[in-house]
Amino acid sequence: MRLLAFDTSTNWLSVACGADEAWHVRGEPAGQAHSERLLPLVDAVLADAGWSLGSLDGIAFGAGPGSFTGVRIACGVAQGLGLGADLPLMPVPTLQALAQTAWRVHLATHVVACLDARMREVYVAAYAREQGCWNEVLAPAVLPPAEASMSFGGGAAWLGAGGGFAAYPALAAQLALLHVDADAVPDARAIGELAQPRFVAGEGVAAANALPLYVRHRVALTTAERAAGVRL
Repeated sequence: MRLLAFDTSTNWLSVACGADEAWHVRGEPAGQAHSERLLPLVDAVLADAGWSLGSLDGIAFGAGPGSFTGVRIACGVAQGLGLGADLPLMPVPTLQALAQTAWRVHLATHVVACLDARMREVYVAAYAREQGCWNEVLAPAVLPPAEASMSFGGGAAWLGAGGGFAAYPALAAQLALLHVDADAVPDARAIGELAQPRFVAGEGVAAANALPLYVRHRVALTTAERAAGVRL
């Protein structure tokens, strides 16, 4: 199954295309330039593979949580490409993609995935891998770093992955994590790997039904709320 996958939920832009275990991956620090750089990288990985958009079987994208603008860009581009090429889409949670990356790089089977959510909060989730599948131990949530806990520990050796640990270094000790990869990102290959069995199972969705995962539903306050001292 030939897939295109990409993620724009963090400052790192990642694009990949592949099938089974063979993947062509491009990535770069994009900052605020995801909308400018995403399609050129899509063209680049397709050229690397020698494929056209029409020869693909599906498109997967990092659905969030993450940068509000970045997640919207990924979803919008996936919808546009999917509609144009009549391809099914697969939204993949970015925190689960972080866990997949940690497994591929570190062989970690118990992962606390954490991204900086700004506004003095983090996006966090926990996953345990059994028989080649990830089980959601802690559903994606947004919360102040001080409220993150390891009540789900169960005696396993957990690895911390993601930029949330770089933004809040005290989190590693707070969660009693022995190892942390604060440079890990929800890369596109991980998104493609997670999407592949779901596409095979027929879980792909039409472009109009592919939606972002917004853990934080409010990203701004009205003028009246700010005047009244309301805080997100």
